[in-house]
Order: sequence, then C-alpha cells, then structure tokens
Amino acid sequence: MSGLHFLLVPLVAQGHIIPMVDLARLLAARGARVTVVTTPVNAARNSAVVGSARRAGLDVELAEIAFPGPELGLPEGAENLDMVDEEHDLAFFQAVWKMDAPLEEYVRSLPRRPDCLVADACNPWTAALCARHGIPRLVLHCPSAYFLLATHNLSTHGVYGRVADELETFEVPDFPVRAVGNKATFRGFFQWPHKESFQRDVAEAEATADGLLINTFRDIEGVFVDRYAAALGRKTWAIGPTCASGLDDADAKAGRGNRADVDADLVVSWLDARPPSSVLYISFGSIAHLAAKELIQLAGGLEASRRPFVWAIKEARSDADVQAWLAEGFENRVKDRGLLIRGWAPLVTILSHAAVGGFLTHCGWNATLEAIVHGVPALTWPNFSDQFSSERLLVDVLNIGVRSGVKVPAMSLPEEAEGVQVTSAEVEKAVAELMDEGPARTARRARAREIAAKAKAAMEEGGSSYADLTDMIHHVAELSRKN
Repeated sequence: MSGLHFLLVPLVAQGHIIPMVDLARLLAARGARVTVVTTPVNAARNSAVVGSARRAGLDVELAEIAFPGPELGLPEGAENLDMVDEEHDLAFFQAVWKMDAPLEEYVRSLPRRPDCLVADACNPWTAALCARHGIPRLVLHCPSAYFLLATHNLSTHGVYGRVADELETFEVPDFPVRAVGNKATFRGFFQWPHKESFQRDVAEAEATADGLLINTFRDIEGVFVDRYAAALGRKTWAIGPTCASGLDDADAKAGRGNRADVDADLVVSWLDARPPSSVLYISFGSIAHLAAKELIQLAGGLEASRRPFVWAIKEARSDADVQAWLAEGFENRVKDRGLLIRGWAPLVTILSHAAVGGFLTHCGWNATLEAIVHGVPALTWPNFSDQFSSERLLVDVLNIGVRSGVKVPAMSLPEEAEGVQVTSAEVEKAVAELMDEGPARTARRARAREIAAKAKAAMEEGGSSYADLTDMIHHVAELSRKN
C-alpha cells in the first residue's frame, strides 16, 4: 500500500473532522501517505492528534486552505460550525461550498495528483474538482447507517411529502426494524428551507462516487449497511468505529478534536477518588445547546440524584442566564460529588476511566460510538437530525440505553414550553434507572461490554472493519492504476 496518497477533506464541524482524522491515522498505519485538508482554525484544533501520529512514525499531515467565510459576512476566524450562531448558519454552508476554489489551488500545487480524495458527504462540491483532475473520489458518511437508510427510504417512498406537519407520526417503510417517528425526528442534514440545493448536490455527488465509507461496524449495523449499499448501488465499506483505533498518547487523547478547557490530569485525579462505575458523565457535544430553563431542570435532577457526575457545561461560557443561575450556588452545593467543566472536555480520557458508569449524551454519532467502544451505557438526550436515530439504535436495537424523555427537537416545542421537555423529577428518575444497581442495570452493562469487545475486534486484523478498510485500499489502488 505504500506510495498511495490519500487527500481527506472533512466538513469543518467537530463531528466530521474527528472521524476523518481517525481515518487518516488508520490509512497511514497501512503504509499510505495521508493529508487532511482543512482551515487554519481546524488544523490548530487537531494538531495534537496529528502530531502524536507523526511521532509514532505515521505519514499524516495537515494542510491548510482558506475559509471564504468573511466573503459571506462571517466573522474572521469563524471556521467551524460550532463557532456560528443560527442566524449565520446558511452563510456558513454557502462558505463551505466556496471552499472548492482554495482546494483547487492546493491540488494544483501538488507535485503529483493524489491517488484518492475522501470527501465528507457534506462536501459534494469536491466532485467537480475530482472529475477535472481524474482523481478517484470516495464519500465518507459520519452518521449511523440506521439514519442513512431511514432518511433514504423516507425520501424514496415519498413519506416526507405526504405528512401534514412536522409531528405527524409515521413508520419508516421497507426498514429492517420497526421505527416510528415524525419529520422532526427523522430529518436529514439539509432538509430545511433554503438548503434544498445543498441536499440535491449531496445526493448527486454520492450517486457518482467511486465508493462509500460509513463510520460503523457490522456487528451493530450490518443489515443497515447492506441495505443502504443496495439502495445506492455503490460499493460500500463499514470502516469503524474509527475511535476504537486508540490513542496511546495521553495528550493526544485529552486533545482529541480540540484542546480541553480543563487540565486532564485534574479530571483523572477527581475520577480516581470515585468507586468503579459510579460516575455519570454529561456532555451535549460541540453544537447542541440547552435552553437555560431546561439546563436548570437537568441540574436539579442531578442534584437530587445524589450521584457523582462530571458535566461539560459549555453554556456556562456563553449564556448569561446560566451564568447568573450558577452564581446562586449550584456548584457549591454539589462540590463533593460534582465536577463542572466550562467548555470542551477530554471525552476519551473521561469515558475510558473505570469510575464512569453512565453517559448522558446528545447522541451525536461520534459520542454514541465512544460510548459503545468504552462499554458505557447511555442516557439519551437527542437534540436534532440523526441524534434521534442514534437514540433508537442505542435503546431499541442494542438495548444499552435509557431514554431521558426528550420527544422532539427543542425548536419543535410550543413556545409556552420555554424549551423544557424533561423536568428535574424526570431527570432524577432516568438517572436512577441508568445508574441504580439491579438486574436491569447488570444486564445493560453486560451487553455494553459485549458490544465494546466486538467494536474493538472489528478494528483489529481479522475483524470486519479491518477487512473492509483493506478492500477499500485495494479498490483505490486499482482505480489509481487504471487512471
């Protein structure tokens, strides 16, 4: 495999860059040369992991291209989706689509054409560039195969067009398992007003790709992967969970995706003082934000639960209402058993610690896979898009999750709800269901450990994902030879 040069182009969003950098390490471990092309801000965020890979002898590098955000009115340096508010969301994706020009300039500067470009599914604008230069192109999907197949079937069967409103209930047609929901909880990434052209571009680029990659593994999603591959008629490989490839370097582990806003050693020391499987970790990822009133309800439930917890509470940095509420003394009241991290937390460091026995998660696919890989049962609190599908997979299919009680995205709530779906009493009850000792928890934890073992085995030599990645590399080598 040596001599192959892969160019990886992730969407500039945390949930997409992280698995793409993981994939870079996996390809380099097979002897390929790999370049991850992103913007300066995102290159800086991922320098720790790439630096660790290079110190380990892997041929991985970051290449920086300009982000055209300022041309569309975005602030200078706002180069990641988590740096943009809802008002500028459309302009952000318009800027993403304009990244074709700086990428073209970069490709033309290379001494020879790359053997393959792996593009995030949300970067369909790479298709024309690859066609101009004769570069084989693969598409990487970052959500679950469950979600991909569900939204595909709903579109092809015309369900989205038949429902009267956002909350009308339907069952996903021609699906391997029974899945009931509504448009609000089965919405694709670009199924929003004014983003229809983005959705068309994504579909067209996927249909002409030389193959599809999905960050999942066959033990949990084999039937969904195979059905999706058949529906699209494209060669498809399940090459995950990429997070199971492991990070031996403690600094790289703590800085995966971004530099942590807390000293990881302090977090580890705090966890070391707690009994095994006793701590609940709470994180809502990089984009999802709880309304202040919902966050206060969550805090009330955590306080009433009397259980130790670590909470990545990024709202404490940006929401004045949350800051005012914190000043009233919550942190002091729970100081003996609660650790608050104001910003980005070292997720892998925390989830891999023996003291952690539960994960309250927004069900982003990266976080879902991290929970699976580390054998930690989940308390599910989805916010939008594919996160409700991740919840269904964790709770209904894999039986390693407990629902918090969230029914719809916050934006679908009536105004009088003020953003609150789950009361403090309901939080307390859900935490008890996840963390209380008893037959149900014992069975859930055993199942989580069993799936974690399968996830790691899938990535090792002889495993299904290892074999799929090998086959993909052979496929690229053959395409490169022909070209």
